[in-house]
Amino acid sequence: MSKKEIVAGIDVGSSFVRTVIAQIISAEENPRVIGVGIAPSFGVRRGIIIDLEETTKSINESIAIAERTAGVEIRQAIIGIGGNHISSQYSKGVIAVGRADGEVATDDISRVINAAQAISIPPNKEIVHIIPKNYSLDDQKNIRDPLGMNGVRLEVDALIIEGSTPHIKNLRKCMDEARINTEGFVLSSLASAKAVLSKRQKELGVVLIDIGGGSTSVAIFEENDLLRVSVVPVGGNHITNDIAIGLRTSIDVAEKVKLEFGNAMPGEINKKENIDLSQLDASEEGIVSRQHVAEIIEARLEEIFTLVNKELKLIGKDRLLPAGAVITGGTAKLPGCVDLAKNILALPAQTGFPTPLGGLVDKIDDPAFATSVGLILWGAEENQSLKKSSFFDNKMTGRISNIKDWFGKFLP
Repeated sequence: MSKKEIVAGIDVGSSFVRTVIAQIISAEENPRVIGVGIAPSFGVRRGIIIDLEETTKSINESIAIAERTAGVEIRQAIIGIGGNHISSQYSKGVIAVGRADGEVATDDISRVINAAQAISIPPNKEIVHIIPKNYSLDDQKNIRDPLGMNGVRLEVDALIIEGSTPHIKNLRKCMDEARINTEGFVLSSLASAKAVLSKRQKELGVVLIDIGGGSTSVAIFEENDLLRVSVVPVGGNHITNDIAIGLRTSIDVAEKVKLEFGNAMPGEINKKENIDLSQLDASEEGIVSRQHVAEIIEARLEEIFTLVNKELKLIGKDRLLPAGAVITGGTAKLPGCVDLAKNILALPAQTGFPTPLGGLVDKIDDPAFATSVGLILWGAEENQSLKKSSFFDNKMTGRISNIKDWFGKFLP
């Protein structure tokens, strides 16, 4: 197989590293998944690398499992990036249209987006994505695509997504150590949105809640426009830690309790239901109330959804998104999670499963693989383009090209 026929996505999370390898059949067909690898993530805390060697080992293990399944080796991949270091701000770019006849060309769009980069950024931050929201051409406002239109003054309102320079360099270094060429970084929440959200949901208004191990990523859409991205510093690992403290048991046993007996709605649990810890681990002893475990889970998930609701209030969208909330990540599978989200957010809610792909469908039909599948979808579209799109362009690549093609990809 040629390199152009293979695309790989690597999601380096706080709990697991997930690698998906897919084959591109044609532009009309979804990619065919041929390899999936998952390995425990060591060296990452709340989305930040704290141990280069341990993180590299986890990445290597995940890649090796995926390569054995696929029967091919990968040397390049698209990498998901997330964590508490992610931030965003709005920016405006203004230029004069270059052509004498006033017709907006691709070069003009490139220049105006470049102009939007001229903002003050902290020394330890760098631009990960520049997302054009809408354009203005003279007195015409809210233009989606100005290419071919006529005017003198072209403006763009853009959302600038920034990440920690040390983290980005460390993540790239880990990939280099794993002999993987980084094709580009994609914000995890945007990758997940690509995998689980429909165009209709983005049009109506929807909030994507990606509950990771160390943090929760939030992306809010309305009228096919990305309104806000943010990161809440609480995730699924906090639930496990709470259970370990509440039951006075080990983290490993607490994780088993969460996965096997967890529920976010204590009212649905019979008070007489108990959990025998010795059945989960021979070194443990004691009987605990399953309802008590549910109360612990409910308290932490309630905190997460309350913080998400604060993000909605910041832009005046609390209780005002008809398509509601779509929850992804491993924690989304907890019974009662969706019902609790409905109660806290006062919105419709559902679990977000990735877009069905070909091949090893059963391996990735899981909310925990939303980011990985999203990376594959972005990579497939990237490989089908003759030119690099600006979505993957950031300070490290420094190119902006084929803007119109990128914008169509961002709003599928």
